[in-house]
Amino acid sequence: MIGYVTLGTNDLARAQTFYDALFATLGATRQWESERSTGWGTSPQAPALAVIKPFDGQPATVGNGVMVALVMPSREAVDAFYAKAIELGATDEGKPGPRGTGGYYGSYFRDPDGNKIAAYHD
Repeated sequence: MIGYVTLGTNDLARAQTFYDALFATLGATRQWESERSTGWGTSPQAPALAVIKPFDGQPATVGNGVMVALVMPSREAVDAFYAKAIELGATDEGKPGPRGTGGYYGSYFRDPDGNKIAAYHD
């Protein structure tokens, strides 16, 4: 049902560099780009995550309580994705580990623009 999710950025070039390197760990590549936005995914038919400079020309801001969660194929993939994000300049919002009950295993970080991302395996 979800086609793509966009996150605001105030520095498109910096966001492109961050997500090019981070999403390479998942085999995702740029699916589109324009003067204001870039989207990554694993195919044109799969859901994508994009960064965009706001249409209204105002600064991009982070939504309180807004988070994008990306499913990973294993706990090891969660660990590797989180480590890569931190290496690329993300800030920690919750190191990889089990959460709650059951098999949920997740990590949380903020990209260089402050957008919150979760990587999880369940």
